[in-house]
Amino acid sequence: MPNFPGNEPMRRADRLFRIVEYLKGRRQVVTGDELAAEMEIGIRTIYRDIADLRTSGVPIVGEAGLGYLLSRDYLVQPLMFDVEELDALALGAQMVESWGDPKLAHSARRAFEKIAAVLPEALAAGARQSAAYACASRDALPLTIDLAALRRAIRSKHWVDLHYSDKHGHESRRRVRPLSLVCIAPVWLLAAWCELRQDFREFRIDRITRLTITDEQFEEEAGKTLEDLQELKR
Repeated sequence: MPNFPGNEPMRRADRLFRIVEYLKGRRQVVTGDELAAEMEIGIRTIYRDIADLRTSGVPIVGEAGLGYLLSRDYLVQPLMFDVEELDALALGAQMVESWGDPKLAHSARRAFEKIAAVLPEALAAGARQSAAYACASRDALPLTIDLAALRRAIRSKHWVDLHYSDKHGHESRRRVRPLSLVCIAPVWLLAAWCELRQDFREFRIDRITRLTITDEQFEEEAGKTLEDLQELKR
């Protein structure tokens, strides 16, 4: 498995930014233990990070053992949404929660809570009680492939080797340039450039029997990119 940036210890600057963003998304006190678990670091590191953020002027109130809260004065004025826009945001987040892999589902939930946390109280209540709702399909297919790792491979342009079983049960080995994950509920597809076929292919995730993300990265080539695929579909 290649050493993706997501597998390395989080850079300190990134971590400090995430701590502030996490506190922004909370209206109640957040304990040091909760922050440590969210950032995947030790509690002593959290204490040092909080102290450094305060020194740099971030108005964090609270103390070790009790918890922390970001002063409301620090928050940017909230974006204003109408009811239909909030329904769209809530529905989109629920769809990702229902049909995404665990990591993506958690990110969707966290992103929506960040939005709700900075809305005026009346709008926040409406956002959490949307008139639209999405739930998982009874026909949802089990995800046997780590989609979070596959998304990292797409972003970092790593070659992927896979074993694929077609609808007749015939298995083949492919080396592909992963381009995008596509959800046509309840099915997830991997859109890719296939070296064997020398063409674009969409592989059903539930038919991939084995997948290896290689250490090798590919260079983008004209005619083999996601933009090229999207152009063909227009």
